[in-house]
Amino acid sequence: MERILIIGCSGSGKSRLARALGQKQGLPVIHLDQLWWKENWQNVTKEEFDSRLAMALNMDRWIIDGNYSRTMEARLSRCDTVIYLDFSRWACLLGMCQRILSNHGKTRPDMSAGCPERFHWEFVKWIWNFNKNNRVRNYTYLAKAKHAKAVVLRNRKEVKAFLDTI
Repeated sequence: MERILIIGCSGSGKSRLARALGQKQGLPVIHLDQLWWKENWQNVTKEEFDSRLAMALNMDRWIIDGNYSRTMEARLSRCDTVIYLDFSRWACLLGMCQRILSNHGKTRPDMSAGCPERFHWEFVKWIWNFNKNNRVRNYTYLAKAKHAKAVVLRNRKEVKAFLDTI
């Protein structure tokens, strides 16, 4: 595993898994949220995001966490492993609540500076509908990436077991 892509719903623990794998494997971790957001929750242009992503993808080794479906094909074409955290909506909502409670008003390490953790009902709705809107597409991505090892983890216990095998 030299180029790992981690996808899944917000609150599933993509960034946490990316950091843990990065430490175990000695791989640099790229959080797509850091490429997309600048201070005060302002996003960069699509062109700037694409340029930042292209630089990351050209590295020999990496872990990239995040969804950003517009760029999924480019990331899938370069990865050798794709990990899909296919968690229930309840597990993701719990993860989101824990994240907000522990980081509210502070910037998480996987976010850009000046983007403090916050709560929005639109985000809750997005998590609630994530599987309905994205699950089929995510399994289609896994099927298309025949060159890459696909790992599907369905809960935090499976994530822990996976990390223990590395």
